[in-house]
Amino acid sequence: MNCCVSCSGLGGVTQVNEIHIKPHFHLDLWLVFTVQNWLLDMSCTVLTLLLPAEWCPLKRPGVADYLHFLYNVTSPLILIKMLERSLRRLPCLAVRSGIICVVMGTSLHLLADSIMRRLQLIGCDLHSTVKEDPKTKYINQTSMVITLLCYYYTIGQLMWYVPLLLVLVLFFTGCFTSREQQDTMPLTAWVLLLPNAMYYWYLITEGQSLILFIFTFFTMTATVMHQRRRGMFLDSNGLFMMYSFSAALCLVMVWVLCLWNHSVLRKRKPPGLIFLPKPTEVYSLYLQPHI
Repeated sequence: MNCCVSCSGLGGVTQVNEIHIKPHFHLDLWLVFTVQNWLLDMSCTVLTLLLPAEWCPLKRPGVADYLHFLYNVTSPLILIKMLERSLRRLPCLAVRSGIICVVMGTSLHLLADSIMRRLQLIGCDLHSTVKEDPKTKYINQTSMVITLLCYYYTIGQLMWYVPLLLVLVLFFTGCFTSREQQDTMPLTAWVLLLPNAMYYWYLITEGQSLILFIFTFFTMTATVMHQRRRGMFLDSNGLFMMYSFSAALCLVMVWVLCLWNHSVLRKRKPPGLIFLPKPTEVYSLYLQPHI
């Protein structure tokens, strides 16, 4: 049951008052979260692919870089607000360490992603190996530079994704209520469901983070099963998160099945057991040559 505890002292006597709060859908929080993700994160990739090269100069930050700058500022603030509304409290040191990791991760990701865009603009094919790219054969050190760049890109993603998913899981653990206070998702939550699920799909496919999201989804499912044994059920915020993750994983499944037999994407598949094509790779193969 969602509640808050207030303490008051009078004449040396401390009274503890338990105030029950009816759960409600945090429309402002989820709306800002979704708009930020679409406007400041997903749009960076879209603008890079669609805008002319003049909008992404080699010596100065482009439009996508400035949007990512804003994301580096707004993302920690929204995560802090999410932690403030969670019923599960963490030590201040853990919260500060997590926010620092998010800032460092998004900054590393911004730097590596910006350099990769410039390499693509000058003609380097980052999807193929360095030996297969004729424009990089003449420099022996290029392979080491690109390898280091991809390493920083991966580290930045992990430092960004892991704290983000931990905050979402922590918030999810406080989204339970008793049967008497159980509510359903409002219409506004259903409207935000698909955009939120599509952003998760984007993170999974473009960021190659399927394992992290599956582990997060299993953790959320195990939490639901544990709370049901105690007679607790998801409120509207918990249902919104559960449905969003479920829809995102369904979108990933459809995406993989549609491209399962694609020979070119299979050839470009990075090392590993999971075949998960990136949307930018599909765009570069089918849409970009016709623009």
